[in-house]
Amino acid sequence: MTQELFSSTTTPLTPPKLEEDRLSWLRLFRSRGVGVHTFFRLMQEHGSADRVLDRLPDLAAKAGVRKYQPASDALVRAEYRDGVRMGARLICFGDADYPQALSVIPDPPPVIWVKGRCELFHDPMVAIVGARNASSLGERMTRKLALDLGAHGFAVVSGLARGIDTAAHEAALDTGTIAVLGGGLDVAYPRENQRLQDRIARAGLLVSEQPIGTTPQSRHFPRRNRIITGLSLGTIVVEAAARSGSLLSARNAADQGREVMAVPGHPMDGRASGCNMLLRDGATLVRCAEDVIEALEGCAPAANTPVAPRPAQDALPLPCPPDPEPAQIPHDVQSALLNRLGPVPTAEDQLVRDLNLAPGALAGAVLDLEIAGKIQRHAGGLISRC
Repeated sequence: MTQELFSSTTTPLTPPKLEEDRLSWLRLFRSRGVGVHTFFRLMQEHGSADRVLDRLPDLAAKAGVRKYQPASDALVRAEYRDGVRMGARLICFGDADYPQALSVIPDPPPVIWVKGRCELFHDPMVAIVGARNASSLGERMTRKLALDLGAHGFAVVSGLARGIDTAAHEAALDTGTIAVLGGGLDVAYPRENQRLQDRIARAGLLVSEQPIGTTPQSRHFPRRNRIITGLSLGTIVVEAAARSGSLLSARNAADQGREVMAVPGHPMDGRASGCNMLLRDGATLVRCAEDVIEALEGCAPAANTPVAPRPAQDALPLPCPPDPEPAQIPHDVQSALLNRLGPVPTAEDQLVRDLNLAPGALAGAVLDLEIAGKIQRHAGGLISRC
């Protein structure tokens, strides 16, 4: 993995400069049916968030949704006021402080709330994740890794969960740690980490794409995890069961082209089974911080330049040039697409082949169905039926 990972030749996307424009970005992203891919596609088609917001009811009507209304301007302004009141900042895709490594994943958040030391975004970052029910040995290993990586100039990224996450944050407080939350910046989850979260807000950095005041739900954590791995040059897994969220994070990292690393464990310990599986499948074995530094050598990101998000390897590219009057997609295409989809996410390029469609036709149908709330996008160019 080399520096080219962080380079892009896609069309530049100009970040908002005025506060009203930032509020429009936030309002568009908070609107029903507008996910990350839909946000960027509509911005490319119509040029500004205000124009997209004006067109959304018509686009929704073409998708079969009547009386569609974008997110309430009053609610979005209240969210913005609450964020500013608590000392948080809204960073938009392409801003100088928007982390470059995150900007080139297939599904970067258009807006993020942050509180704390934003300069940590400019340090090399490495994620440490693992079991909530961590063993004493696992927590000791995590603290040692976080301390040593911090001493070598790395910011440690994790999700502020119990166990491994907590140990990583605590050990890296003095050198730099970034906590990516599943809920709003003002909501502590789990409750017992309230004091740690407050300390990170002062000495480190809190990050979330969720609205201020949001209580995290299970559906929020996969999206949180792709930010953890997207910020980081690589992800270290310390203790993980064979079926765990940490393994999903490892998969995110691999899909994003980042280094996947794991600490080996005893074959009889269920908390080590996931790590041992990762090592069997080619992850880098980690015994100490030096192993991590060696694996990440030469992976520093290039200078931050705002670019449009790079599509995933198996995702459809965003349409260009803009189409001021997108054609209505025939309902038989939408029906065929829905019939092919179920709760298990499916790759878009596979659907193109299965349905024998032009990529543009499928992209239009996916956009309409997402606005209608009938399908859901996932990391890696995958979609499922709601």
